[in-house]
Amino acid sequence: MTLEVNGRRIAVDAEGDTPLLWVLRDELGLTGTKYGCGLALCGACTVHLDGVATRCCVLPAEAAVGKKITTIEGLASKETPHALQTLWVKHQVPQCGYCQSGMLMAAASLLAETPKPTDEQIDVAMTNICRCGTYPRVKAALQEARTLDLKKVPA
Repeated sequence: MTLEVNGRRIAVDAEGDTPLLWVLRDELGLTGTKYGCGLALCGACTVHLDGVATRCCVLPAEAAVGKKITTIEGLASKETPHALQTLWVKHQVPQCGYCQSGMLMAAASLLAETPKPTDEQIDVAMTNICRCGTYPRVKAALQEARTLDLKKVPA
């Protein structure tokens, strides 16, 4: 099957029912997307499918054919961090950092859809689990993001 990942069309030799997470990590070497629970509950595996935050640990890879897949590696370039990455550092969001790629992908999707989210919209959208408990820092970063002129946060 052929997948479009981070703007590149890539032929992948994997069974269609293989979870997208494992295709990304094992076949394509994109290890920024993490395995957490394997049940699509924790959000560590969040990527964008056509700009929508999607948990990919249970999503069959064949379901992503024809969609634009963006992983944390495709959120920004190495030279220019995404505005959210800068805010994450400023607000000291990452502690252990394991869940942060999924958190950033969920946050970027939220801001692409709702550039100035209310606190309630942030609470509804940010359902990722963080064992370090950085939720107040995530919220503070997103509260600051809504004050910036981000025009359009890449999804």
